Amino acid sequence: MTQLECRNDWKKEEIEALFQLPMNDLLFKAHSIHRQTFDPNEIQISRLLSIKTGACPEDCKYCPQSARYDTGLEKERLMAMETVLTEAKSAKEAGATRFCMGAAWRNPRERDMPYLTQMVKEVKGMGMETCMTLGMLSPDQASELADAGLDYYNHNLDTSPEYYGDVITTRTYQNRLDTLDNVRAAGMKVCSGGIMGMGEETKDRASLLQQLANLDKHPESVPINMLVKVAGTPFAELDDLDPFEFVRTIAVARILMPLSRVRLSAGRENMTDELQAMCFFAGANSIFYGCKLLTTPNPEENHDMTLFRRLGLKPEKGIATELDDDKSMLEKAVANRDKAEMQFYDAAAL
Repeated sequence: MTQLECRNDWKKEEIEALFQLPMNDLLFKAHSIHRQTFDPNEIQISRLLSIKTGACPEDCKYCPQSARYDTGLEKERLMAMETVLTEAKSAKEAGATRFCMGAAWRNPRERDMPYLTQMVKEVKGMGMETCMTLGMLSPDQASELADAGLDYYNHNLDTSPEYYGDVITTRTYQNRLDTLDNVRAAGMKVCSGGIMGMGEETKDRASLLQQLANLDKHPESVPINMLVKVAGTPFAELDDLDPFEFVRTIAVARILMPLSRVRLSAGRENMTDELQAMCFFAGANSIFYGCKLLTTPNPEENHDMTLFRRLGLKPEKGIATELDDDKSMLEKAVANRDKAEMQFYDAAAL
């Protein structure tokens, strides 16, 4: 087994070549890397709550929260603090170690920042990791959230730079990259991924992963979403993505970003247990837990726990602490390599 590398200089043709590997070879490679840095049978659990729903001014063609589309979604005001904390408590009791709060905004307003920072402090005081997704952030807003103790900020790139204009026109790709830069500069961890099945091609999935893997530092969390087709949105009638292409995307993400949590996010409601099992083997080691992701369905918690038991998987236990930095994770990888080699032979050597 070759030594684990954390690279930030991936070429598109290298990534496209990974997508073209025979499935067994790709899964072998991804799973071997996964075992070097993570417990292969442990899944980190997050809960996502919409703290402000609907009436978003953006035109993301996949999103039922856009004010531009008639999806029947009721607009809701920013959620009361007491309600948010009740939901966080319930999430913790159900086994979640991270609580993510999402608001349908282009960007947060200055008048809302004190309320948001207090929300972070209250949830963090309950002993959970905190994450928010509020749209674009200025450097000052990122610093305010970081000072309040926010652990993660989610801002997805969604798709490749080349395909992006077919999905969104109201903000640029560079706007998204600038927000990720602001989050990093403020000292927070980055949660950033994309959505599969929006009519993109394999080359676009490769290009998206290249963007993420070639950031100065890999995102600590990489959510990989399957498009949830909602009536009234422009993408409602798209053809389904081949499930194996989704698994390939998970596997390539694991190879390119070996120290990141790769999260199965939206779309799990429509995934078979067998497909999810393949994704876990390919390197996915985080899920969103609970019956709803913002406004779209998600598997019931009891179903997830039943699936975990069937697969011999276990949730991450206890209060989540700071993730190891890259250096200590790489040291762990070196220590685990001999153990991994005892479990796998080098098929290429036969």
